[in-house]
Amino acid sequence: MTWDGPPLREPDLPRTAKVRPTALRTGWTTGACATAAAKAALTALVTGVPQGEVEIGLPAGRRVRFPVARCAVEPAGGGAPGRAARAEAVVVKDAGDDPDVTHGAELTATVNWRDVPGLALEGGPGVGTVTKPGLGLAVGGPAINDTPRRMIDAAVGEVIDLATVGVRVVISVPRGEVMARRTTNRRLGILGGISILGTTGIVRPFSTASWRASVVQAVHVMAAQGERTAVLCTGGRTERAARGLLPDLPEVCFVEVGDFTGAAVTAAVADGLTRLVFVGMAGKLAKLAAGVLMTHYTRSKVDLSLLGAVTAEAGGDADLAAAVTAANTGRHAYELWEAAGLLRPAGDLLCRRVRAVLRRFAGDALDVDVAMVNFAGARVVASSGRWDR
Repeated sequence: MTWDGPPLREPDLPRTAKVRPTALRTGWTTGACATAAAKAALTALVTGVPQGEVEIGLPAGRRVRFPVARCAVEPAGGGAPGRAARAEAVVVKDAGDDPDVTHGAELTATVNWRDVPGLALEGGPGVGTVTKPGLGLAVGGPAINDTPRRMIDAAVGEVIDLATVGVRVVISVPRGEVMARRTTNRRLGILGGISILGTTGIVRPFSTASWRASVVQAVHVMAAQGERTAVLCTGGRTERAARGLLPDLPEVCFVEVGDFTGAAVTAAVADGLTRLVFVGMAGKLAKLAAGVLMTHYTRSKVDLSLLGAVTAEAGGDADLAAAVTAANTGRHAYELWEAAGLLRPAGDLLCRRVRAVLRRFAGDALDVDVAMVNFAGARVVASSGRWDR
């Protein structure tokens, strides 16, 4: 019987990935906090008075107030009245109920006057430096994204007239380099600290929009460096296996897509990539084989009947096919295949089905290979045909 392939689906994710009995608390982006720190420091510089609170505008027009954790003013040399020489303000990031690695970060703005009118925005310690193209930021400059730049410019413009007055603003983040180790910054070519991010100023708790955006951005960075092969991995263990499988590819080619395979494939096609390698475990592969391109658990389940059909097609007897269909999880199905000595043929068939889905989703614009790894991520146990195991 010929398998024509499932309908392709890329379901939307809910605003939050967890159902909670009470509303989740929103938080503030690093961009909003940096903006608040910059305005507080500049206000202190102009007035000579340390600020305890500051109000800024968000991109959508909403006005919000931030407490200022610390603020200090350095008088002009010789004690000249009416004009301080330097000021610094700190706003502590509150990410709300979002599990953000920068929660508690001290967004620090240091400001001083300059002779040339306008704003000079710089990155200090703890703010990453851009070293690769593809991020929409100047190579060699600070990793302060476009929206935070505009927010800071607007906030500064509420305090002084930038057409006639010049000011230098340096954004820094103590321990930012340590925080960055838990992000994808290094792979994207952002070194030495975190990025100052945010498109709305607001962190939505457990929102995966930022993860999806980071997946797309990673593909853009890869393409900007002339790479034409994207290796999509579902997590850290699959990535380790993928690196062992393709040791000659540069680090930038490996993208941890999580649930956002469809978004990565779409970006790869748009950027003109030519080859796609997907490395995953049985559960995610089963979802993809069923045509589901956004595989979050709230929007899709492993189709065990599909795995039962794969079992029969791979030569398993009726009892094994029934056991796989009744399995608890994709991992359970994997273990049944392994115990029956059917892991390789069934796994190969599953990988070929995923390959067909990804090729169809890409409009046949990509050469696609698929590999399945064991649950330790230690070895490849099946593939669509390219690798010996």
